[in-house]
Amino acid sequence: MKIKKTKPFIVILAVIMAASIIGCKQTKKDDPIEMETVKTEPSNFKIEESVFGTLPDGSEVKKFALSNEAGTQVDVITLGGIITRWTAPDKKGVYGDVVIGFDNLEQYLEPNPFFGALIGRYGNRIAKGKFSLDGKEYTLATNNGENHLHGGDKGFDKVLWDAKAQQTDKGAELVLTYTSADGEEGYPGKLDVTVTYTLMADNALDIQYEAVTDKPTVVNLTQHTYFNLSGQFTKPVLDHELVLDADAFLPVDSGLIPTGELQPVAGTPFDFTTSKLIGKEIEADNEQIKLGGGYDHCWVLNKPDQGYRLIGSAYHGETGRFMEVFTDEPGVQFYSGNFLDNTLPAKGGGTYGKRAGFCLETQHFPDSPNQEGFPSVRLNPGEKYASKTTYKFSAK
Repeated sequence: MKIKKTKPFIVILAVIMAASIIGCKQTKKDDPIEMETVKTEPSNFKIEESVFGTLPDGSEVKKFALSNEAGTQVDVITLGGIITRWTAPDKKGVYGDVVIGFDNLEQYLEPNPFFGALIGRYGNRIAKGKFSLDGKEYTLATNNGENHLHGGDKGFDKVLWDAKAQQTDKGAELVLTYTSADGEEGYPGKLDVTVTYTLMADNALDIQYEAVTDKPTVVNLTQHTYFNLSGQFTKPVLDHELVLDADAFLPVDSGLIPTGELQPVAGTPFDFTTSKLIGKEIEADNEQIKLGGGYDHCWVLNKPDQGYRLIGSAYHGETGRFMEVFTDEPGVQFYSGNFLDNTLPAKGGGTYGKRAGFCLETQHFPDSPNQEGFPSVRLNPGEKYASKTTYKFSAK
C-alpha cells in the first residue's frame, strides 16, 4: 500500500492497525460491552409504539417514538431500522426535525439513497462485488456501477427487524434484531445482528451494534442518516461548519474505491481539522473532489487506540444547533449529498435538492476485504462484533 508523506502516516497506519487487530472490534463472545451513559430515572422518558404501514406481503411496519424530558424525539421504524424523524434544540430552545426522510412508508419502499437506514452486512463499497476468505472467493451484487454498495440489492436497510422497546436507567431504548441467513446477498455465515438505539437525557443517541456468526465472514455496520441542522430540508447544508479529527483521508478511483493510500488532509479541501464551512471548498479544482462530485470519502480518524472518543462535530450558525459525534471506529464516511437531484419528495413539501443533507457514517474502511493494509473486518465464530457510535445534540 502506498502512503504519502511516509513517516507520520506510517505511524498513523500502525496505530490504526494496532487498535484494529480486533478486526471489527471483536471481543470474546461473553465479554461485556462498555456503555458510557448518563443514568436517569426511567420515568423521564417515553416510548410510543404505532403502526407506520403495511408491506406488500402484508407484514406490519411499526414505528417507535423515543422521547426524553428535554424535548428530543427520535422516531424509528422496523423497516431497515430507519430513523424517520429526530428533533434537536436550536439556540432559542425550539426543537425541530433535523433529518431527511419521507412522510409515509410507500415513499420508503421506492428507490432512495438509504435515508436514515441501518447498513449491512457491509457499509460502503466492495470493489467489483468480490472478496476472498481463506482462499474462497465470494460474489456479491454489483449495485453501484461495477461495485457492491451497502450490503447489496436487499441489504439491512430493506429488511424487517424485530423490535423490543423498554425504558432503562440509561434512557429510552429500542433493541432491533435480525438474522441474516448464510449466503444472503452472497455473504458467508449466518449472522445474528442486534442494534440498540438509546436516547439519553442529555439529547445523545447511542447506537450499539453487535453481531455473531457461525462461519468466518466480513462485517461493517453503520447508520446512514442524512442531517440538515437548519431543519429546512429544501436548503443545502453548505452553511454548516464541520470538524473532523482526522489528519488523513482515503483517496478513491473513478468508482469511488479507495486506492490504498492514506493521503494527508493538510493543504487540501479535505482538511476539517479545524472548523470549516462544508461549502467553502466543495467545488475546488481538486481531482478527488471531482471524482466524488463533492465529499464522498472516508476520513482516517485520529487516536484509534483510544477506542470510543469524540471524532467530530457539525454546527449551524443560524439556528445554533450543534452535533457532536463519538465512535470507536477507525473511519468516518463524510457524504455531502452530492447525488440528491430534486426527484425525491421532502418531508412537509418540496423536494430534496443537491446537498440537502450530509452523512457522517462511522465505519471501517471501504473495500477492506480486498485491501490487506486496512484494518480487518473479518469476524470469526466465537467472536462478537461490537461497535458504538453516539450523536449528541446541543445548541450554542
